[in-house]
Amino acid sequence: MIERVEGKMRAMESFDIAVIGAGAAGMMCAAVAAQSGRRVVLLDHAERLAEKIRISGGGRCNFTNINAQPANFLSANPHFCRSALARYTPRDFLALLKQYRVKWHEKHKGQLFCDDSSETIIDVLKSECDAGRVAWRRPVAVHEVRHDGARFALDTNAGTIGAAALVIATGGLSIPKIGATDFGYRVAKQFGHKLVDTRPALVPLTFTSADWAPFAQLSGLSLPVRISTGKGKTRGEFDEDLLLTHRGVSGPGVLQISSYWNTSEPIHVDLLPDLDPTAMLIEAKAGSKKQIGNFLAEHVPARLAHAWLEAQRVPVDARLADLPDRTLKAIGASLSDWTLTPSGTEGYRKAEVTRGGVDTRELSSATMMSERVAGLYFIGEAVDVTGWLGGYNFQWAWASGVAAGKAAAEYARDAATTA
Repeated sequence: MIERVEGKMRAMESFDIAVIGAGAAGMMCAAVAAQSGRRVVLLDHAERLAEKIRISGGGRCNFTNINAQPANFLSANPHFCRSALARYTPRDFLALLKQYRVKWHEKHKGQLFCDDSSETIIDVLKSECDAGRVAWRRPVAVHEVRHDGARFALDTNAGTIGAAALVIATGGLSIPKIGATDFGYRVAKQFGHKLVDTRPALVPLTFTSADWAPFAQLSGLSLPVRISTGKGKTRGEFDEDLLLTHRGVSGPGVLQISSYWNTSEPIHVDLLPDLDPTAMLIEAKAGSKKQIGNFLAEHVPARLAHAWLEAQRVPVDARLADLPDRTLKAIGASLSDWTLTPSGTEGYRKAEVTRGGVDTRELSSATMMSERVAGLYFIGEAVDVTGWLGGYNFQWAWASGVAAGKAAAEYARDAATTA
């Protein structure tokens, strides 16, 4: 095909569907569309394929969560994810893995991991694309996206590519060192789409040096807690592990709550979620010769118990029997509700995902297609759908990729018929 640009003629590769972004969502979408009989090209700017899949789950890829439901996702448009998630479930993805004899195991709270490495998942997706004869163009940078009302044209450093349908699967801003960019957001704004404000999610929380000074020495200490933030519909609460770091808090519980946390708001940590520490301390006081530090060390790590009492200005070696009830009640209340106000987060460099993105109120929940530009689709992390920690974001990638892949194949088929 020949294209005229500014009076010059140049060759243009032509396809039914172009998918930009060869990550989890993009490869799934390209495979589904190509296996529907459409000519699909998959472009990516990165040297290595699907690096985010490769590093996930400690190198074993937490590829889904068997319990995934719409309630496990955050969005300004909370019902948007229902349709895609219902039509492609965790069991559907497991059926795909079974075809390739991929072995997996379940860990904590429905989290599914590969027995072998994350490369297994990448190999499955690449094989699915190859089965549909997807054309690979990588590493290729897309400089400009154009649309003439009927077809899209992508100007790349390897030439111009034309397509009836275009799928944006370029992810969010998290982990820039492996190639994350704002490309998808720029394309969305180019075509008149609104964005929900983006911010790091599933990310450690930090404090000022002065606020964190009493606990910085406890870096590396971990314990199970109940952690919460927000109120009403924006409230989040999780029973997970908390990890103390030099700069603040991390661990599964903190990563979960970070998606709900808003600047200047406190977080609440119950260090003894299965106990009533106030009643426990008052009851233990009667006839006890134990020191308060030793007693607390029976329920929380000793280093934390000692630092906690020092912050409360209670001598570690004070005997329970000698402490007034009001002091014990204050210690108990603080253990049940350690209230902290983070100064910020570790940012996109440590965030596992990006919260916010392309506003889903301008997309079809059934097809992922833009309501502004026919044939334009946004999927995966690029859109304002953010899952909990534990495989949920991969499930959204699979589900949204399948929905867009099927829909784009139909759209391209209809476009070819009416051309």
